[in-house]
Amino acid sequence: MEEKSLSNKTFWTIMFAIFFGNFLAVLATNTVNVALPVLMKHFDVDLPSIQWVLTGFMLATGTVAPAIGFFGHRFSTKRLYLFALGGFIVASIMCALSWNEGSLVFFRIIQGTFSGMIMPTTMAIVYQVIPKQQQAFGISIWSLSAMLAPAIGPTLAGGIIYMADWHWLFWLNVPIGLVAMFAVWKFIPMYRIGGHQRFDSLGFALVIVGSILLLLSFGNGAAWGWLSVKTFTFFAIGAVLIAAFIFRSSKLEHPLLNFSVFRYFRFTMSIVLVSIITISLYAGGLLTPLFLQQVQGESALTAGLVLLPASLLMASLIPFTGRWYERFGPVKLIVTGLVFMAIGTFALSCLDPGMSKLEVTLWMAFRNVGIALANTPAMNAGMSAVKREWAGYASSINNWIRQGLASLSIGLFSALLASQTIAHLQQLQAEGHAMSAELQKLAYTQGINDVNMIGFLLTLLAIPAALLLKLNGEISLSSKKQKGPASQAMQHNKALSRD
Repeated sequence: MEEKSLSNKTFWTIMFAIFFGNFLAVLATNTVNVALPVLMKHFDVDLPSIQWVLTGFMLATGTVAPAIGFFGHRFSTKRLYLFALGGFIVASIMCALSWNEGSLVFFRIIQGTFSGMIMPTTMAIVYQVIPKQQQAFGISIWSLSAMLAPAIGPTLAGGIIYMADWHWLFWLNVPIGLVAMFAVWKFIPMYRIGGHQRFDSLGFALVIVGSILLLLSFGNGAAWGWLSVKTFTFFAIGAVLIAAFIFRSSKLEHPLLNFSVFRYFRFTMSIVLVSIITISLYAGGLLTPLFLQQVQGESALTAGLVLLPASLLMASLIPFTGRWYERFGPVKLIVTGLVFMAIGTFALSCLDPGMSKLEVTLWMAFRNVGIALANTPAMNAGMSAVKREWAGYASSINNWIRQGLASLSIGLFSALLASQTIAHLQQLQAEGHAMSAELQKLAYTQGINDVNMIGFLLTLLAIPAALLLKLNGEISLSSKKQKGPASQAMQHNKALSRD
């Protein structure tokens, strides 16, 4: 029997509460992107040091995600959402009061912990309280909140820094957070599965330490040496701990993360796609502001204004993707989006110091249109395939992998940018060019181009994964007689298949 749709008033009040909280969590990342050069000057540190203001935040958002499904089941997603918003506001106040780069990094990690609770919790609420026939449109509004923040974040940050200083990037979170808390208390219905499951503290420790070691290995690979014993040791131990966490979770009756959701074929493929799209999204968000400010010498405000049209275009398309999803299905939208992403990212791998602002905006627009078309359908194709009782676990896994990869990619790309810049500078000097500020800018640009080329190749790899969604309903994990999650998942996927 088909679920009854929510009334327009009920639907929009729920989405209003979800929108504000998720917007706040994502905004906290994108305002700091533009502020990195300002923070470098303020604290007199280099990029590998200050980038921990960003990567530490994102590491925290990823490492806390595995516990969200458990706490959402135990205390309800509504209570968890309110708790996360309150903690986020307090952490934002502490960031604004930071006295050096170390204290700012520490408070950003605390802020990231609460942000990591907000994003998977809001996603879970969409799939728990919104009927299935309205979920595609609901998740498009959720995605709009995530995309609107990077759309206005750079310009907003640039304007705040120009008119005041970087401290106000954090004070801004306080009134928005209070509005979000009131909306959640007023409009979000209670959804609680209940139960008094035992918290897997050992598993939680394994995933936190493993994630941190992986991030350290990628983030410091250039400084330590990519083939050094230290880099390899951190990577190997981190990988073993993550593998141990996954193995342990598969054996427990009530794990932190229920990896049975990977029995849903669409969910598995969507994780692959969302991961690649996320890496591209955060790579562009890091590299383009650096190019505009460090190479072309533009202010934070100007960099934000250059990025604004492309970001607004991306945000304006997001609400339509829910409607187009119902009409065309996920595959056509995702593949079209990946093609746009590939074109834009390839063009951004051919930057030169004299490139006009209009060209930068144009190619960012191509890339952002692709992200808008691909991101929401990729997420919804997987999440809508999972049964409602597992939505909390699925959203936790989605965000754990997505935020962990985003954090790893920023650390890795920052390290690669530094190492490639040095390599290009040495090569240019070997060719007979005299050391100068212009030569350093050229080497820096070539380093950015190398990292963008990696993003381009990853985007191409995502296209076959998107096409594999067409096999949904044709792949069977077991015989028709089998009962349980695997067979249920495949039956559910067949019913959802459109392509």
